[in-house]
Amino acid sequence: MKKDLAQLRTEIDKVDRELLALLNKRAAFANEVGELKRAEGSTVYRPEREAQVINGLQAANPGPLKERNVATIWREIMSACRALEAPQRVSYLGPAGTFSEQAAVQFFGSSIEHVPCVSFDEVFHAAEAGTSDFGVVPVENSSEGVVTRSLDLLLQSPLHIVGEISLLIRHHLLRQSPSVEGIQVVLAHPQALAQCQGWLNKHLPKAERRAVASNAEGARLAATNPAWAGIASERAGSEFGLHIAAQAIQDDAFNRTRFAVICLPQVLDAPQASGKDCVSLVISVPNKPGAVHDLLVPLKKHGVSMTRFESRPARSGQWEYYFYIDLDGHPSQPNMAQALKELRALCAFYKLLGTYPVGEA
Repeated sequence: MKKDLAQLRTEIDKVDRELLALLNKRAAFANEVGELKRAEGSTVYRPEREAQVINGLQAANPGPLKERNVATIWREIMSACRALEAPQRVSYLGPAGTFSEQAAVQFFGSSIEHVPCVSFDEVFHAAEAGTSDFGVVPVENSSEGVVTRSLDLLLQSPLHIVGEISLLIRHHLLRQSPSVEGIQVVLAHPQALAQCQGWLNKHLPKAERRAVASNAEGARLAATNPAWAGIASERAGSEFGLHIAAQAIQDDAFNRTRFAVICLPQVLDAPQASGKDCVSLVISVPNKPGAVHDLLVPLKKHGVSMTRFESRPARSGQWEYYFYIDLDGHPSQPNMAQALKELRALCAFYKLLGTYPVGEA
């Protein structure tokens, strides 16, 4: 016999109470695990373990929940359980409503202590000084390439990468009214202005493009002047009471930004292998013919795949470069360990930026 709406709601209420009881049971177990880890002096938060849990649940998921929804739900469950001991303090480029804040929440869950910062430099400083436990910074955009300031800071900093997350970026034109008429100034982070330049050239060719510290800051400023508009997320629009005058104005429909999660090694050591990992390096080689080609030999020899290769000037005045490299795998794998050993022997400079589980695409 088919159930009516009242019966279905009763069944859902019953399941909700069962879920609540199970979640509290899980939280109690998580507390016991935390106590054991503290007693033995080991780290409570292990990103590779959380990645394994989520991957395992996604593989076992019979539906109808989609895999990405399973990941979102369990990330929040684990975040709430961690917060029973102490929420992670996470620094990111603020103010509220930035994509960096969204990345932080999506990676750690919403049960974190927010530490918004005015610049990427401040995000690094907060994590280095202990004001935050972790920092979240953008490192690469699918249409505009690497975020150079983040790479330069990683080179100099004692922080290392322990995680990553990739966000699908949707830039909206936000202002006090829902129309694009009368806009004189468009405010956004330089990366966002570059990612939307085609749309701006076509629809607002006469408007001044003004770079600001973050997209959310642009939205905040747009809320102060009816002739100004900001380029930012829908969340930023809600935060500052703005209308969406134009939706998804980014030139690349599949625009994504990759964010790195950073911390001091004493806060969290390099995560153990999760089964799907990345090794990030920055290196330089002697200035001689074939030096860059020689870097590839150990990787090919030991079957290690390179997933990113970027160069940045060394600022030495000698036309020397640092190379930022991502490798597919984990140093605990024999082939990776041997490839890294041979690669290091070829380098004039070598720094391991981090080993971490690969983020969701």
